[in-house]
Amino acid sequence: MVGFGPADVPPSAAVKFVGAGMAACIADLLTFPLDTAKVRLQIQGEARGSAATGKSPAVKYRGVFGTITTMVRTEGARSLYSGLVAGLQRQMSFASVRIGLYDSVKQFYTKGSDHAGIGSRLLAGGTTGAMAVAVAQPTDVVKVRFQAQTRSPGLSRRYCSTIDAYKTIAREEGVRGLWKGTAPNITRNAIVNCTELVTYDFIKDMLLVSTPLTDNLPCHFVSAFGAGLCTTIIASPVDVVKTRYMNSASGQYGSVLNCTAAMMTKEGPRAFYKGFMPSFLRLGSWNVVMFVTYEQLKRAMMAANHRYTTVM
Repeated sequence: MVGFGPADVPPSAAVKFVGAGMAACIADLLTFPLDTAKVRLQIQGEARGSAATGKSPAVKYRGVFGTITTMVRTEGARSLYSGLVAGLQRQMSFASVRIGLYDSVKQFYTKGSDHAGIGSRLLAGGTTGAMAVAVAQPTDVVKVRFQAQTRSPGLSRRYCSTIDAYKTIAREEGVRGLWKGTAPNITRNAIVNCTELVTYDFIKDMLLVSTPLTDNLPCHFVSAFGAGLCTTIIASPVDVVKTRYMNSASGQYGSVLNCTAAMMTKEGPRAFYKGFMPSFLRLGSWNVVMFVTYEQLKRAMMAANHRYTTVM
């Protein structure tokens, strides 16, 4: 733990912006295989449907660790980190905005007051979530496409590198292809951001007021775990639709609503919670790593800045 009190020097907006991006990248590095397993499970019914028509071989995944084991056995361990470059690009641009600017936007809605109500927190979460999608959507599309494609011998891959993916999508689907699924992604991230940040905010405030816990590691850990659980429950249906729509071939679905209707008709309501366990394992662990790292990075950067200005 950084030996610099959280209240000694409040972190600036720039520190929060950079710290959020760095913390999210660290969390992604540690939890990316779970995210890849989640994507494979979410698109599995779709892949089975294609296999039935003879378009591609079916690959059945059973559970989180079964999916990871199957991928390692059939595609190699590297497949678990397919799309990592785009994932890190996404987090550096995405988390910096949605998490790093949350406090600043919250203060804007409360006109500088330290006492923010639920309405102001929800507005701030929704605003920064939507802003982040507008900036980082192409990186999310490429990440999902990479995670969905198999690396099995004999099967041609859609993309051979991250740059190739950006170029191929823009060439074959137009620039709009890089923003495919923006609507469900904005919906998903508004929900995720509101639930994740507001829940973390509320749990942390409650723990600080009602328990002996201080603004330190145990408090951050419990708050982050609770935020991850609540977010997974609320956001899973939108996340599955977003993944399916982003990964779909051009013309496969006429719209997001068409994709949703097709899932309901062909696979039933349970399809909207496909990949729930890896989603929870990933979001829970991601939240813990991210928020704990974020809180420490903020303190470390402010401590370094404090020492630098003192010496100068």
